[in-house]
Formats: sequence, structure tokens, C-alpha cells
Amino acid sequence: MGFNVPVINRDSELLKQEAKKWLEQQDNQKKCVLVIVSIALLLDNMLYMVIVPIIPKYLRDIHNYEVTFEGYHNETHRLANGTYLVKEVGGRIEYLDEELELGWLFASKALLQIFVNPFSGYIIDRVGYEIPMILGLCTMFFSTAIFALGKSYGVLLFARSLQGFGSAFADTSGLAMIADRFTEENERSAALGIALAFISFGCLVAPPFGSVLYSIAGKPVPFLILSFVCLADALAVFMVINPHRRGTDSHGEKVQGTPMWRLFMDPFIACCSGALIMANVSLAFLEPTITTWMSEMMPDTPGWLVGVIWLPPFFPHVLGVYVTVKLLKSFPGYTWAIAMIGLAMEGIACFTIPYTNSVMQLILPLSFVCFGIALIDTSLLPMLGHLVDTRHVSVYGSVYAIADISYSLAYAFGPIIAGWIVTNWGFTALNIIIFITNVGYAPVLFLLRKVHSYDTLNGNAATTNTQNGEITQLNNGQGGYGQVGGKTETTVFNDSYQGWEDQQSYQNQATIPNHAVSFQDSRPQAEFPAGYDPLNPQW
Repeated sequence: MGFNVPVINRDSELLKQEAKKWLEQQDNQKKCVLVIVSIALLLDNMLYMVIVPIIPKYLRDIHNYEVTFEGYHNETHRLANGTYLVKEVGGRIEYLDEELELGWLFASKALLQIFVNPFSGYIIDRVGYEIPMILGLCTMFFSTAIFALGKSYGVLLFARSLQGFGSAFADTSGLAMIADRFTEENERSAALGIALAFISFGCLVAPPFGSVLYSIAGKPVPFLILSFVCLADALAVFMVINPHRRGTDSHGEKVQGTPMWRLFMDPFIACCSGALIMANVSLAFLEPTITTWMSEMMPDTPGWLVGVIWLPPFFPHVLGVYVTVKLLKSFPGYTWAIAMIGLAMEGIACFTIPYTNSVMQLILPLSFVCFGIALIDTSLLPMLGHLVDTRHVSVYGSVYAIADISYSLAYAFGPIIAGWIVTNWGFTALNIIIFITNVGYAPVLFLLRKVHSYDTLNGNAATTNTQNGEITQLNNGQGGYGQVGGKTETTVFNDSYQGWEDQQSYQNQATIPNHAVSFQDSRPQAEFPAGYDPLNPQW
């Protein structure tokens, strides 16, 4: 017997047993995984954006920069008692190297994330998803606590970079964990859509969250709150750890994921990665530049309204996630078309931004931008998992590390490139470039139309993709391995991209010849290659 829990008046041991029994159910495990991963992604994106309203002012307050006084002149006033008062007026304080140091501080997280992601994907593929996620969340806890207490630029830069190290593990393992637990494609699309909604919510709610707490309680408070939520989320991961889930297949053999460099060579995965970069380049370009443009073109806009300009587009983003999930359920073979429409919509909306004259007009194209991003992300992230399932080995660490690299590339170099373009060519030219790149890349997604030709083998039927794209059904127990609709069918094995060499090295299967192998009804099963199983997905 344990102790009596107040309020609910229940024994603690009984509650513990009931909770354990509830968690052992597969559906409840999935719900817990989705909640934990969504909170982790929310925290990561809040940490990325929460410093925007805090750090520029804080670095000035701690006198981090050398300053010069420019344009001042003296004004002399004679007071009633005969005293002369001399004031310096009409000038401004110039903070030397402020933009450079702020740029490095903002970009350090994404830059380190890019370099760590290949290693995090490799580790996640080999040790599972839960332990790397705990490592990433604990690293985010320590780095955010250091950032909260740091009082110099060097300490803040170190803590910010350490956040990137933790995010490389937490984000990648979180997305891979969702793909691993939600195996049915529509279910996976819905789960990843919910996670993406939390990503957007974190980006939008973080600036007002940080600004209000910083003005009321000082710099440490918002960062300490986020750090302890990271720690609580890391502890929650222990509830869903299943050490026997990853590492072996149904036959008890060790499963190793496809190396990241080989995934990069897959044209479908490379196409998806490029689309994710293009989709997020618009936000990475606009977020650091649109505030300055608004101050010049809409000088009467209140400061608080400039700060919340990205809040209304959050709702179209959530609507886009919902619409995409419904469309994928109704039209599963047209994922490429949904992503293509989203990318084109995003580019056209950016083209119209420089021609807006009021905040209400500006909100409309920004809403279409966020709606288009939702179409792209919600359709392509599940497709990455599908590609790994059908063309490689169903281990998801490396492929979602590639997705995280795509996001990090956009947000690491986007502000730097956007600042240079605006300085030299102007804000209108920046949006025209976004329009050209997005609309120009959209037709590339047409290459993804054949992705769903690669279906996994399950149940009593298996689908094998041949070099010319034809599909052959191998039915068990219907007159022979080669019978399709009562006719003898020939299945051709080749080394086009599905690469027998790779699957042999990972799965330790029997050697398969690269020449054609014909299976006829009259041939006994003993003449098949050793270990042949038509229902095994690896065959």
C-alpha cells in the first residue's frame, strides 16, 4: 500500500498500476508519443524565436558594444535664474558591429544543428529514438539554463550553440519516433500534421511570451521556464521507452538503417529535401526584414502591431494542416500535386507583399504563405517516411535528420542572404527572388508522382517494383508464386536503385543474382534461392 493521494482520495500504488496498464495499450502509447514530441518541437521553436525581442535590448543594456555618438550638436538655454544649460541634441548612438554579433548569435543554433544532424541521424538509427531524444532535451535544459543566467556575449553564444546540439537530437528523434509508431500512412500524416502545428505555434507565441516576461520579470525568467519544461518533457520520454521495439526485425535479426549519404542519392528524397528548403526560405527571408520594411512603408503602424504581424497567419497554417491531412486521405497518390500547389501559392503570395499599403492588406499574403507552407510540410514529411519504408530500410533517424538539415539550412543562411539582398537591391527584389525560386522549383515536384508505385509487402500480397516501373503481385497460396490472375508471371530482379548489394549487407540475406529469375508453377519450392520468402518486405 502506498500513500493516499489528496483531492482524488486514491491509493498511490493503485494509481501507479492503473497508469502502467493504460500505458501498455498501443493506442495510448501513440498518444503519449505524439504529445511528448509535439511539446519538444514547440519548445525548440520557442527557444529559436524567444530571443528576438529580448537579446538586442539586453546586449545594449549590458554595454556589449562599443558606441559612437554621431550627428549631435549643442543647444544652449538660459534659465530664469541666469544659469546656462547646454544640451547635446539631434544625434544618435551608433552601436558598432551590432548587426554582425546579433547575426552570429541568432544563426549559431541552426549552424551547429546542420553539422550535428549527420551524426545524430547515424546514432538514432543504431540505438533507437528514445535515448537520443532524452539526450537532446536534457542538453536543451542545460543550455537554456546557462542562457538564462549568462551575462556576457561569449556565454550567450556558447549556450545558443549548445541549444543547436540538443535540437539536432530532439527534433530528429521526435519526428522519427512518430514515423516509427504511426505506421499507417493516413495516421502518420495526421500525427506529423499535429506536430507541425506545434512548430508554427512555438514560432508565433515565443516573441510575445518573451517580451512580456522580460519586461515584467527580467531576462532569466522566460528561459528558466522553458528549460524546466524541457526537463519535464525529457522525464516523460521514460514512459514510452520500449527497448525491444527497435533494433531487430520480425525474424530477430539486427536491422541497420540506410546510411545518410545513400539517402541523399535517392532522387525522391533529394527532391523532398529541396522543397522543404524552398518552403522555409520565404519565412527565413521575410522574418528579419519585414519589420524594417514596415517601419519605412507604414510609419504610422503602432509598435505592438508590428510585433504581432505573424500571429493571424498562424490560423491559416493550422487550417492548411487540416486540409492537407483530409486531401491525403482522399487522394493518397497526389501528394506531389498538393506540395506543388503549396509551393506555387507561397511564391505568388510573396510577390504581392511589397505592393501592400496597410497591415490588413499585408496579413492576407502572409496568411497564404503560411497556408502554402502547411501544404508542403504536411505532405512531404510523411512521404519521407513512406520512401524509407518502400525503397530502403524502415529506420527513420537519417531521413528525418535530412529534413532537419533542410530546415536549418533555410534558417541559418536565410537571414544573412536576405539582409544582403535588401541592402543592395531592396525589399521588392527580395520578394521577386522568392517568387522566382518557389515557382521555378514547383515543377520539380512532378518527379514525385511515381512515389506511391513503391508499396510495401504486407498481408497475403506483395508488390515488387521492376526497373520499368511495372508492378507484379506475388500471391501466396494461389497456384504458385508466379500466378497473377491465373496466368504465369515473370518477376525481374535488378540492381537499379533498390540495390541488392545494400540489402544484403544490412539484412544478411542470401545472395541474389542480378540476372532475371523466373518462377513457374511447375518448379518446386526447393529450387528457389535460399531463404526466399515472398511475404518478407526485404525481398
